[in-house]
Amino acid sequence: MRSAEEVPVEPLLRVQQLGITTGPRSLVTAVSFTIRPGERVALVGESGAGKSLTLAAVLGLLPRPLRASGRIEVDGDDIAHAGARHWRAVRGNTMGAVFQDPRSCLNPLSRVGPQLLEPLLSKGVDRGTARRRATETLRRMRLTDPDTVMRAYPTRLSGGQRQRVAIALALMNRPRLLVADEPTSALDVSVQSDVLDLLEDAVGEGALLFVTHDLAIGAHLCERIIVMHQGKIVEAGPAERILAEPHHDVTRSMVRAHEHLSLPPDLRPAQPVP
Repeated sequence: MRSAEEVPVEPLLRVQQLGITTGPRSLVTAVSFTIRPGERVALVGESGAGKSLTLAAVLGLLPRPLRASGRIEVDGDDIAHAGARHWRAVRGNTMGAVFQDPRSCLNPLSRVGPQLLEPLLSKGVDRGTARRRATETLRRMRLTDPDTVMRAYPTRLSGGQRQRVAIALALMNRPRLLVADEPTSALDVSVQSDVLDLLEDAVGEGALLFVTHDLAIGAHLCERIIVMHQGKIVEAGPAERILAEPHHDVTRSMVRAHEHLSLPPDLRPAQPVP
């Protein structure tokens, strides 16, 4: 795991005082954080904590009638209230997204190949170059027969294969920030570990915003943890500190739940959490 001191100072993503409401009801309140180039950050919380809504706002994908306030800066440019075309450009170039259910980003009526090529062809990349990049990206996802995968319809692939294709799709434009929302929770346990390893390799030296309910997974993948509860950030800090000295009751409960379960030995607290 890389040290946060090794990454540049200027943020790639800056979220300031993000609020999300529906009518008079507040769902997310005063959420602020930054992600620097090359930094990996996990947004952790139980169901209903507001983490997926926060991610949707970061991607410009909040459904109506939800409304966002505050600032969302990408490379210093506040795009919180930008138009749909601007958001699509950001998602297609600076940010790539992987969702819990790969079916949400894969068209079941179209073969995999055209879906992978389309982001590059729409930018004027020639078909041969686009196909070579698609093949290379599928191989990175450990899909050993990319030609067969590209000829297949998503419905003919297993859940694990579909998620690997979804990650490949998110990587086609080589984004600097990969945003992942519970990307393994819909998969069989036997497949989850492989997909997480692939995701970690795929990010490489890029930045990652990883949304999960599982503190162990977040701490394994990321160097910094942000804990959300009831729409607010209740704790944030380096993964090692969060695991060894959690400050908030919610965080302490998460650490206790994982002390003897899924935390790798090198990430387990030295002493039981009170």
